[in-house]
Amino acid sequence: MDEQELIYTMALTMALRGHSKSQRVLLETLGSATAVYENRSDASHVFENVSTRAAELLAALPSFIKACEEELTYARAHKINILAIQDDKNYPVRLRTCDDAPLILYLLGNANLNAEHVVSIVGTRRCTERGRDICTDMGREIASYDNKALIVSGLAYGIDIAAHRAALDNGLPTVAVLAHGLDEIYPSAHRHTAIEMLANGGLITEFTSHTPIDRLNFLQRNRIVAGLADATVIVESPSKGGSLNTARLASDYNREVFAVPGRPTDKNSEGCNTLIRRNAATLICSATDMMNDLGWQAAKDTKAPLQTELFPELDPDEQKVLSTLQASDADLSLPELLTATALPIFKLSSLLVGLEMKGVLKSLAGQRYHLRK
Repeated sequence: MDEQELIYTMALTMALRGHSKSQRVLLETLGSATAVYENRSDASHVFENVSTRAAELLAALPSFIKACEEELTYARAHKINILAIQDDKNYPVRLRTCDDAPLILYLLGNANLNAEHVVSIVGTRRCTERGRDICTDMGREIASYDNKALIVSGLAYGIDIAAHRAALDNGLPTVAVLAHGLDEIYPSAHRHTAIEMLANGGLITEFTSHTPIDRLNFLQRNRIVAGLADATVIVESPSKGGSLNTARLASDYNREVFAVPGRPTDKNSEGCNTLIRRNAATLICSATDMMNDLGWQAAKDTKAPLQTELFPELDPDEQKVLSTLQASDADLSLPELLTATALPIFKLSSLLVGLEMKGVLKSLAGQRYHLRK
């Protein structure tokens, strides 16, 4: 994309830091970050319901340009890819469907963020040996089915690092979502694993270099962990913790949430057991359970796609989604598509990602979908 548009997009994220939904609305209202920048002094008239504080921040956009140019120089010097949400080719399509997706992502490594299968595995920092063993078994099972499936986690102590290690040990690509810039690794004890991940996966963040370590950033990054994946798996979690926040976000994004149960007396499984009891997560005992519920094996066993009049390369379910969009002659939301197609949520979400990757449709703000003409 145009370098100036990229810089203006970066400036918008810096000016309205922590307000991803507002950033997205501003960008889509005028169609480009350049247009937002050019109309910054007249924000209250151009944008509906803009607050006085937001108008002040937009007016200050020029003050962030130098920092953006320096960040761009730093990224190029360190082989960091900057992914902007306007980039249909490289920005993760699953994440784009989330209305609070970051406008900018910084990626170090060779990860395919649009892999056919993406799973987030998270849990407590104080995991048990059982939790580590479950991660090890999951890595092996997933690799035996699809050795290109991407495993996402947060590089934290406990379940996160166990999930990354399980992926690496079984040849699976794995990505860590960081809560700080790519100029450092936290915790430093996981630096060796992080470096190893660069050869098969990578590190990703929405934060610029030299961003201080802050507790709120870890909560903010959880939406990326949830949004990048088809499903989120909670291996172990106490009654409170960041992984439960990630589970809630995944559910809000209409993604599948799975939890591994524990004994009623296991403090580290209280959160998992509660999710299952409240029907906020599906109980699984293995990665095979998860893959079966997601329909991976069924998709693998599907016969060659039928020839269709509209798009010969699409299978019947994909054609059903397209026919629904054509019949409506308008953009449809995810709930509307669920009702019209009667497809399971995990199946429809996977189909929508695949159709966008094929260039057949485009995801819009508010989880709406537009059929490309």
